[in-house]
Amino acid sequence: MAGDPKPGWLRTLGGWLVALGIFFLFQSAVARPYYIPSGSMMPALRTGDRLVASKFPYGFSQASLMIHGKDIAKTRLFGRTPDRGDIVIVVRRGDGEDLIKRVIGLPGDTVEVRHGQLVLNGKPVPRVPNGHAMIPVDAAVPCDEGPLAAFRKAGPDGKPYCQLPLFRETLPNGASYDVVDLGDTVLPNGYLSPGDTYGPITVPAGHVFLMGDNRDQSADSRFGSDELGLGGPVPLETIAGRAEFVTHSFDGEGSWFNPLAYVTAIRRDRSFTSLRPQHD
Repeated sequence: MAGDPKPGWLRTLGGWLVALGIFFLFQSAVARPYYIPSGSMMPALRTGDRLVASKFPYGFSQASLMIHGKDIAKTRLFGRTPDRGDIVIVVRRGDGEDLIKRVIGLPGDTVEVRHGQLVLNGKPVPRVPNGHAMIPVDAAVPCDEGPLAAFRKAGPDGKPYCQLPLFRETLPNGASYDVVDLGDTVLPNGYLSPGDTYGPITVPAGHVFLMGDNRDQSADSRFGSDELGLGGPVPLETIAGRAEFVTHSFDGEGSWFNPLAYVTAIRRDRSFTSLRPQHD
């Protein structure tokens, strides 16, 4: 004799649990959206960008999980080393915060920075001036903090832009991308940007060296945990995925109390922007 059917609320709860399990599994093993809260990866990424990162290119570790904590276990399944130039999601040791940076050095590489010039294995990485980034000033990118304020200027249309000097950098594997480098920038406290001179340091086995594209405003492998940096080369198991493309972007003018503002606040030129480096 068949038992009594489950109560309706129990079936509904079971359905929600299954849906949540599928959602958690998808975002941990396939792809997950991320929000960009800072300008450390300008010009490729701006504050307010939303992107999708794939979770499987480098294998799976605790960092891949949607909820991963700060102490990442030293295990990885189907592991693969990222390519030079990839933009990756990394879990910062110590607080478990998700950061986004670019892969610069691979295991065994010697990494150095001399007056802002990246040097790999004793050879300066080729880079050439590539004009200026014309980033529109808005609530998310006010361009009025620290050394950036000097680069806030009116464009040909009379509107304010963050006109930052760009350099085209090409890594040994041909990966090419733009970086922002303000030179030996003097910060408001009178000291030079500490990241302009670094190393040399050799990347240990099982690690990669990460840097932000906005070289004077990125807490990355050049900086310690006390400076909210990554504390040197990062273990491969802390890499959570590879950034693929920007889905959409907001200029910071939206409001929870005015849903219509979320439509007008969309930066239409940012949607579906690829985050993969070009190869020369």
